Amino acid sequence: MFKTVLIANRGEISVRAIRTLKKMGVTSVAVYSETDRYAQHVLDADVAVSLQGTKPSDTYLSIEKLIAAAKNTGAEAIFPGYGFLSESADFARACEENGIAFMGPTAAQILEFGLKHRARELAAAANVPMTPGTGLLNSLDEALAEAEKIGYPIMLKSTAGGGGIGLTRCDDAEALREAYESVKRLGEQFFKDAGVFLERFVDKARHVEVQIFGDGQGQVVALGERDCSLQRRNQKVVEETPTAHLPDATRQKLHQAAVELGKSVKYRSAGTVEFIYDAARDEFYFLEVNTRLQVEHPVTEMVTGLDLIECMLKIAAGDTLDWKHLSSIQPRGAAIEVRIYAEDPVKNFQPSPGILTDVFFPENVRVDTWVSTGTEISQYFDPMVAKIIVHAEDRDTAIRTLKSVLAETRLNGISTNLDYVHTVISDPRFKQMQIWTRMLDDFKYVPNVIEVIQPGTQSSIQDYPGRVGYWDIGVPPSGPMDDYAFRLANKIVGNAEAAAGFEFTLQGPTLKFHADNIIALTGAPCPVSLDDEAVNFWQPIQIKVGQTLKIGQVESGCRTYLAVRNGLNVPEYLGSRSTFALGNFGGHAGRVLRAGDMIKMVNPELPADGLPLAIAEPEALATALIPGYGKEWKIGVLYGPHGAPDFFKAEYIEEFFASSWKVHFNSNRLGIRLTGPTPSWARENGGEAGLHPSNVHDCEYAIGAINFTGDFPVILAKDGPSLGGFVCPVTIAKAELWKIGQLKADDTISFYPISVEQANALERQQIQTLQNFAKAEMPYEAEVVAVQAESILALREATPDAPKAVYRQAGDSYILLEYGDNVLDLALRLRVHRLMQLIREADLDGILELSPGVRSLQIKYDGLRLSQQQLIHFLLGLEEQMGDLRDIKIPSRIIHLPMAFEDSATLGAVERYQESVCATAPWLPNNVDFIQRINGLSHRQQVKDIIFDANYLILGLGDVYLTAPCAVPIDPRHRLLSSKYNPARTFTAEGTVGIGGMYMCIYGMDSPGGYQLIGRTVPIWNKFKKNKQFGDQQWFLRFFDQIKYYEVTEAELDQFRADFAHGLAEIKIEECEFDFAAYQDFLAAEHDSIAAFKAQQQAAFSTEVERWKDEFDAPVEIEVLQDDTDYSQYVPLNASMTGNIWKIFVEAGQIVKKGDTVAIIEAMKMELPVYADDDGIVKAIICRSGQTVHSGEPLVYME
Repeated sequence: MFKTVLIANRGEISVRAIRTLKKMGVTSVAVYSETDRYAQHVLDADVAVSLQGTKPSDTYLSIEKLIAAAKNTGAEAIFPGYGFLSESADFARACEENGIAFMGPTAAQILEFGLKHRARELAAAANVPMTPGTGLLNSLDEALAEAEKIGYPIMLKSTAGGGGIGLTRCDDAEALREAYESVKRLGEQFFKDAGVFLERFVDKARHVEVQIFGDGQGQVVALGERDCSLQRRNQKVVEETPTAHLPDATRQKLHQAAVELGKSVKYRSAGTVEFIYDAARDEFYFLEVNTRLQVEHPVTEMVTGLDLIECMLKIAAGDTLDWKHLSSIQPRGAAIEVRIYAEDPVKNFQPSPGILTDVFFPENVRVDTWVSTGTEISQYFDPMVAKIIVHAEDRDTAIRTLKSVLAETRLNGISTNLDYVHTVISDPRFKQMQIWTRMLDDFKYVPNVIEVIQPGTQSSIQDYPGRVGYWDIGVPPSGPMDDYAFRLANKIVGNAEAAAGFEFTLQGPTLKFHADNIIALTGAPCPVSLDDEAVNFWQPIQIKVGQTLKIGQVESGCRTYLAVRNGLNVPEYLGSRSTFALGNFGGHAGRVLRAGDMIKMVNPELPADGLPLAIAEPEALATALIPGYGKEWKIGVLYGPHGAPDFFKAEYIEEFFASSWKVHFNSNRLGIRLTGPTPSWARENGGEAGLHPSNVHDCEYAIGAINFTGDFPVILAKDGPSLGGFVCPVTIAKAELWKIGQLKADDTISFYPISVEQANALERQQIQTLQNFAKAEMPYEAEVVAVQAESILALREATPDAPKAVYRQAGDSYILLEYGDNVLDLALRLRVHRLMQLIREADLDGILELSPGVRSLQIKYDGLRLSQQQLIHFLLGLEEQMGDLRDIKIPSRIIHLPMAFEDSATLGAVERYQESVCATAPWLPNNVDFIQRINGLSHRQQVKDIIFDANYLILGLGDVYLTAPCAVPIDPRHRLLSSKYNPARTFTAEGTVGIGGMYMCIYGMDSPGGYQLIGRTVPIWNKFKKNKQFGDQQWFLRFFDQIKYYEVTEAELDQFRADFAHGLAEIKIEECEFDFAAYQDFLAAEHDSIAAFKAQQQAAFSTEVERWKDEFDAPVEIEVLQDDTDYSQYVPLNASMTGNIWKIFVEAGQIVKKGDTVAIIEAMKMELPVYADDDGIVKAIICRSGQTVHSGEPLVYME
């Protein structure tokens, strides 16, 4: 037997072959194109060789590269699989010339059977029944004369064809005239052979093939037959064995004919003799020979118990096979295979490349596949995703099993034919075996999907309550921004509360329904038509198959919702179907909708995993209960967590409530930015936490908190960050939160304070309205009594054993508990850790989530199950149980991460900020220079040395989403102080490392941010769980881990990042513990050195703050040039949306083509290209990079 075998293929057949090689103890060598670098066959093989290229012609079809790979790896044999070079005589010959065994027939056999006219000659000589036909034709006239003799309809075939190329049915002489030249041309183009011939066309023909196997010495056996009649465009879709409704005598004759043909050429290895079977006449005719293993070989293996690749291996190695056993095998039971392709049945089966965001196959069935969750289907190769094979004692049982297996299988993120094949095998004609090769041509398939014709803006799929339970690691809940309108939509169509639906922002989509359903529209009113007939909101609407729903631009409010009866069928990600577009997960393909998307509706006939079906009859919302969406909003808030006098001046809090706030254009699902009176601060700066008085040591935020990032207030929304270092003076009540989903640019808001009791009453009232939505009982207006606002609910003074504890109100769903003073003290974080343990042990009903900050703990609770007073009483009681924490030891790990210092992504983000957000600031043009200056270091190398020397202890996770660590150097001499950007950056690349205040952070995804940037490291979030170091979760960092960096080049990092994301590289992790007593001893021993470092740092910090005050009083707005020229004779290109100009791509006098990108506007954290409407010449550019422009404002004039 061989020691090493190379597989000259990719995809499922390579994975399948490696399985056999492993079983036999043979070393497997995989080859791969660039796009397949992390494909399953590459991961599974013992050795993998790059073929240096992307296209098939440069890789899997390159004989030279494959032979070189075999020689370099010491492979003694090559397994060609199917497709690519599996039927190339040149390849078989090249193998043999280089002393490498080719696992297949001889080059001569491939050549002879590959030419179809020669194959017919060989078949005729072996007395195999032939379809009446011709040899190679010399002219069209000869073809016409022969066709008359055979009788129409006939098939015109290319002699060297394959895969259905060069096959044309001709029903009369005129059709033959038309097709003749084009079939010749196709043969020349694809197979370098223009030869053609004719054959009789059998109407309602079945395709039956016989699996043969030979030793190359004249010994040939038939291993049963397969029915492959269900085909689409001559590609097999369903294959089975044994063939049903085939008389035994005919079956014997078929086998005999195939064996005789194989013996006549001393056939070697596996091959398939294909026949046309005319069921009406009970006759069969020779079709062709496939000189390779077939795609559908698994069904034969299932009923015979053989491993055909093992047999091929033994023949190629010259090992003996038990021919007596092979010739007497009787099939056991019935096996059926269906092929699953990445293709879209709605769009005439066009290929559907992209990423599979969710893959699940049932356990009890054979699946030959190469995909898993996260696999990318490339546009360059065959779109086969998997073969699903069932085996049962009889055909009826096999069909039943297959149906349930297909119903359980999940393939999401791209379109596939999964539902299509389920429909095909459920057709009664399949069960009755009333099938033929063209049956699927006019097969009526009703896809249960909604097609996105136009996507609208920021259209996404959401569910309620969203992704809860991961706030402590920085995963936002997402879900509908206006959950009230969303939940009402589900109620109207009779859905369960958890059903997924659509959210549209400002401009709705155009959707085509490919199946009947019932829908409801709620939320912001806008013109909506169904096949051009206007439809109403807030009531059930019947949709018929093929109808198109057009949703226009909102008139007031911001977001419109669409519920579909039974909900939308998208996969769960971390317990929710909601889209978090910034993190690229949830919803459909982890993003907002695009034109061409096919959104699956839940099919109540096929109950899928955990998808809730409708629970009530559809019913309209009572008219009196329809919410109003105006432009002026009153929103009830609870005072706190950060109020006066400790953070703000008392008069400012009064001004805050008395003012009218305006919604800024840069608002979105992360947060609603407001403009209003500038705050008056109670502090000069944030002390250790940062230069600005809005800075605090990182704590967890409440959703609906109004967060001052510097002097700019933002309402934190459903996709907002969970952990941050800025103050929040008020928090919106839970029952009022829906309003933030309807705020749009230039709306005005006044906030009024309410008590927690009033907030609870509002929530109860909202629940009641949702329950009785169809009855017109007007909810009583909860009386708004002026409340004496207090942000601090309780205060426990410091004792010799315990720091001060402040209990702050953060809305009606959260309490923020802070320990000690506004300084970094690890003892405070350890106390938070112990408190979390005690709360979990108590297991109190109503406590929902615990999210730690640096010196704080946010407790999320259900105020209707556990009152705020009860919770405060409980928490105060726990302080008595804390005990002495001086000797606490906490499990820790040292995580060694590579970092490319100041790589191009890092420097690029800073440059972009300078171009588009803020032209001058203390940290510009270089962040490391700023860190050096503000810390009083003599040169920038010291910054770098400190960063690589430090051990960063993780105190919080999710600082900028997705487990981004908030980590502090254990040694105070490594704590570099810096300030955060103000205003923030709109973009930071995933994996970037930053320093803000004294904390280090790694960005978990591409996102906005404010940390000073120093370099880049590995991705800390593994979306599809491909790296085993992450265990069964998407993140690997934990609280109290210690991060230690080592330096690598940018090129090394790029390779490591890719390998790490796909599980091919591992990071070094050392288990240890953090011993607090030993740490205190260390601080005492190094006291003088630490004090000296801090003094030098403090002096430099103060100097920088003074300089900042003098030079950078306010962020410099990019200057706007006044231009009074008359451009009326030119065509303006206008801004599509209010935002900042990021880049201008054209200059005056430049010729542009229609569709060229002229400029990019940044708004709502999105990049919106401005395209040229027509070809033309740029006459004038009247905007500048960084300038704020308004919707409809001219940017460029064209001629």
